[in-house]
Amino acid sequence: MDNLTFRYSVLLVEGLQITPQSSQLTFIFLLMAYVFAMVSNIGILIQILAEKSLHQPMYILFCHLPVSDIIGITVLVPRLLKDLMTDPSERYITYMECVFQAFFAHFYGTTSHTILMIMAFDRYVAICNPLRYPTIMSNKMIVKLSAGAWGAAVVPVSILIGLSVRLSHCRSFIANHFCDNPSLFKLSCENTVINNVYGLTFTVVLLTSSLGWVLLTYLRIVMVCIKSNNKATNSKAIKTCSTHLAVYIIMQICGFVPIVLHRFPVYAESRKFGGMMFHIIPPGLNPIIYGLQSKEIRQRMLKMCIHKS
Repeated sequence: MDNLTFRYSVLLVEGLQITPQSSQLTFIFLLMAYVFAMVSNIGILIQILAEKSLHQPMYILFCHLPVSDIIGITVLVPRLLKDLMTDPSERYITYMECVFQAFFAHFYGTTSHTILMIMAFDRYVAICNPLRYPTIMSNKMIVKLSAGAWGAAVVPVSILIGLSVRLSHCRSFIANHFCDNPSLFKLSCENTVINNVYGLTFTVVLLTSSLGWVLLTYLRIVMVCIKSNNKATNSKAIKTCSTHLAVYIIMQICGFVPIVLHRFPVYAESRKFGGMMFHIIPPGLNPIIYGLQSKEIRQRMLKMCIHKS
C-alpha cells in the first residue's frame, strides 16, 4: 500500500491513567453528571418549546445553548464511561469514530462561543434599543443569528478536521483520553505545519472575536445604564446580563484551563481532567443558572412540580 495514503482503521486510546479504585469513583461521578446534564438541558428545552409565553427572542436564542451542551457532554462522557470499564490495553476506537468525536468536540467548543455571542447581541438590543427591540429582533433576524452561530462553527471546524484527515499515519496510538484535532494529526509523521498554523489561527480568531464582541456589547450596556436614571431598568439589565455573563465566564475558565496546561507536559493528566471539565461543568451549570435566574422558566418549573405532586 502507498504510504502516502496509509491510515490505521483501528486506534488505541490512552484514556485516563488512574487507579482501579479511582476509576470506580470517576465512573460514578461522570455517570451522575451526564444524567443530570441531559435531564436538565432536555427539560429546559421542553419547557421553552411547550410554553407559548416563552416563545420570545431571548428564550429562542437560549434554546441553542442546551442543544450545544447536549452535544458537548455526549461526545465525551459515554465514551469515557466505556473506557473506564475497559482494560487499558483494549481501549480501541475506529478511525472514523475518532474523526467524528474530534469534529463534534471542536464543534461544541466553537458553538459555545458563537451562541453566547448572539445572546449578547440580543441583550444589547433589548437594553440599548428597547423601543426598536421587536423590530430588530424579528423572526427573520432570529433565523439569521441562529444560522450564523451554527454556520460559523461548521465551516472552520470542518476545515480544521479535514486538514488532519488528509494525512497518512505512522502511529496508531491516541495519547489522550479522547480524540481531538491534535490527536488526529499527531498520528502522522508528515509535515503538520499547516495544521498547527490553521489551528492556532482559528483558536486566536475565535477567542478574540468572542471576547471582543462580548466586551463591546457589555461596555455599551454599561454606558446606557450609567446615563439612565431609571433604577428599575438598570436593575433588570443587571439581572439579565449577570446570567449571561456568569455562563460566559464559566465557559471561558473551563476552556482556558486545558489550553494553558497543554503547554506543560508534566501536567498531562491534569490537562485531561481540565478538558473533561470543559465538557461537563458548563452543560451542568448552564441550566441551573438560567433556570434559577429566569423568572419565567422558574415559574414554569414550579408549575410542573406542583402539577406532578
